[in-house]
Amino acid sequence: MDGGKQPRDRTPLTAVLAANSISTAGTSLTLIGVPWFVLETTGSAGRAGVVAFCATLPIVVAALIGGPVIDRIGRRRVSVASDTVCGAAVAAIPLLHYAGALHFWMLCALMALNGLVHTPGNTARYVLVPDLAEHAGTTLARAASLFDAVSRGARMVGAALAGVLIAFAGAETVLLLDAATFALSALLVAAGVRGIRAAEPSKAAVPVSLRTYRAELREGYAYLLGNRLLLAVVVMVMFMNGTDQGWNAVLLPVHAEGELGGATDLGMLTALFGAGGLTGALLYGAVGHRFSRRAVFTVCVVLCGAPRFVVAALTGSALPLAVTMALGGIAGGMLNPILTTVTYERVPEELRSRVSGALTAGCELAMPVGGLAAGLLVEGMGATGALLAMGGVYFLATLSPLVFPAWRTMEGPEPQVSSPEPCPPRPGPVARTPRSSAS
Repeated sequence: MDGGKQPRDRTPLTAVLAANSISTAGTSLTLIGVPWFVLETTGSAGRAGVVAFCATLPIVVAALIGGPVIDRIGRRRVSVASDTVCGAAVAAIPLLHYAGALHFWMLCALMALNGLVHTPGNTARYVLVPDLAEHAGTTLARAASLFDAVSRGARMVGAALAGVLIAFAGAETVLLLDAATFALSALLVAAGVRGIRAAEPSKAAVPVSLRTYRAELREGYAYLLGNRLLLAVVVMVMFMNGTDQGWNAVLLPVHAEGELGGATDLGMLTALFGAGGLTGALLYGAVGHRFSRRAVFTVCVVLCGAPRFVVAALTGSALPLAVTMALGGIAGGMLNPILTTVTYERVPEELRSRVSGALTAGCELAMPVGGLAAGLLVEGMGATGALLAMGGVYFLATLSPLVFPAWRTMEGPEPQVSSPEPCPPRPGPVARTPRSSAS
């Protein structure tokens, strides 16, 4: 007899890990395929920046208001619906192009739709991890590290595949493959995540009204504003993600097209960064947790981003940048397991979706500006000047753990408070909950 203990079932956790890895691989295809498609069809870094702006602004909007919706609809349903709509939006781009009917405004609109519905799906899968880890009988730290590691591996594979496919089959083929990954991710979550209470609609929610919705939304933001460490993380990652968006959507593609070997080198460099990130995540899971969280985070966050901007600006060959990106990826790979663990420790389960939405909104607030600014900087001061300017912003942002006292509380969990007192508004909110796109 098992004394009434629930049997372990790893299927839901495995399904979410697989779905998220497939979706992440597809996102890497889009990350490379769409900027290259814009550069090929328009020849304009400025237009690539406009597309990046259109793709990321709705991400922020969805994150700002979407937290309470996820719990009411259900995390499983939100994930499936999100992937389904994203797949259709991405597939429409090459199909309209083949038909000769794709106008620039349509491309912007389709990328905006993709961004609007993509974030709720990501958030829904992310906030399920603690419950699925318990259901599978594994520790939260192990599940968080595994979630991050498989995402990095998928990002690496997707980037390498994108570079090869663009070189041999064109950016349109990459986008069609991305649409297929969204469909597969939706099927995995629909079939594999069943019987998990946390994945279903919240039965305890009060009837829907604008007043209750605003109250729930406010509760998530009040909790974030009341936690100094989470707020410090969000502000720093906001600047990191903004400059990373400029790097991924404009600066690296322009550099690869003008100075390196084109799409193949673009895919190779992005894959190396992903491989470094996977190595760093695994390394942290194996030995990193034995050291001070703050010390590891402070060193790695400085090394993960700014050096690649400087190396790209000062060199015109792939090898120095490849080495820098691989090493930067290793440093970046240690960041998200720390951020993930800190977030799970400090946010109670009943507020997880709402606070995660607030975290995502804050971390991604600068991404629309980052892509647009990169395009305008390239047009105005050239690629080298744009790389140095945005690299400087990145470096200043990553000095935050050395400057602000709130980071000293990173070492251990704080008591969780399920009903935080409202806090007065403060200026300035991962990255996905929070996650750095650099890592």
